[in-house]
Amino acid sequence: MDFNVKRLAADAGTFLSRAVQFTEEKLGQAEKTELDAHLENLLIRAESTKQWTEKIMKQTEVLLQPNPNVRLEEFVYEKLEKKVPTRMNNHELLGQSMIESGNEFGPGTAYGNALIKCGETEKQIGGAEREFIQSAAINFLTPFRNFLEGDFKTILKERKLLQVKRLDLDAAKTRLKKARMADARAAAEQELKMTQSEFDRQAEITRLLLEGVSSTHAHHLRCLNDFVEAETTYYAQCYHYMVDLQKQLGSFPTSFANNNQSSVSGGASISVPTIPMSASLPSVSAGRSSSSASGGFSELRSSNGSRKARVLYDYDAGNSSELSLLADEVIVVSSVPGMDSDWLMGERGSQKGKVPITYLELLN
Repeated sequence: MDFNVKRLAADAGTFLSRAVQFTEEKLGQAEKTELDAHLENLLIRAESTKQWTEKIMKQTEVLLQPNPNVRLEEFVYEKLEKKVPTRMNNHELLGQSMIESGNEFGPGTAYGNALIKCGETEKQIGGAEREFIQSAAINFLTPFRNFLEGDFKTILKERKLLQVKRLDLDAAKTRLKKARMADARAAAEQELKMTQSEFDRQAEITRLLLEGVSSTHAHHLRCLNDFVEAETTYYAQCYHYMVDLQKQLGSFPTSFANNNQSSVSGGASISVPTIPMSASLPSVSAGRSSSSASGGFSELRSSNGSRKARVLYDYDAGNSSELSLLADEVIVVSSVPGMDSDWLMGERGSQKGKVPITYLELLN
């Protein structure tokens, strides 16, 4: 018990000594040992890494889940170590509504069939989004979070300990200056050597940890590459799904001719990179009415001749009997007896194949 009391008294004295040293430094009444420039730069770099990692994490979480209430719910489930309930995302909800309404209007009708096709595509996009979010959480957010909750907390702990050792060192220097008796000076010198050794050792430990931030940057760079790859895959899947949907909807363009006419009559279509964004479907070209375009194709079919046509949008052939098209190229088209009225035979040099009339504008 006597030993514990002495130990408690010694600890209290050390704490008081540090407090006095810290206060006098703030008041400018005591000298302060400065860290070397390299260590200071490492500390600044580590703090900057921590701040930007937190900011990138926060913005990524907002990107992956824009709803703050859902983010809060997921955070609570994570802390409780419980599985987050599975819920449909916005694309899947939209797809479900489209499919249900399409079935209500009748799958045999053009509008009902189109709604069902759009709904199925929205569900596919929702699934791709779910995979992207899961990949980003595992390969990008988790390593960033591990750094903040693991490595950086260790750095903070050792940094605080370094501050304590520095206060002990400066307090020993102050006591040596104030010592007058030989015995007191000898004891102060011994204490100074010990505190200097502990400070140097702690500075070296802190330096090694801080230099490890460079390897953290290298690891985060790999995580960033994984994130970009996952995002690229996600958008590529979405693009593929929408191109397929556009081809399917092209089989009944007359259902949408009026809407397309009003949306594109004011200017040219915009493609990013090949899907026209200013029109839902490639049914008409800018500056021409749907009736005159249909009349030109009807005249071509009745004459059994050939005409030059400009391609309005990129088109990927669905099979070997079709011809792939590039926007703005000019090809020769002709009618073949017995061919579906929505298709013509297209020729580009030695290449030949069926092409959809909704992607063409006849030239005079």
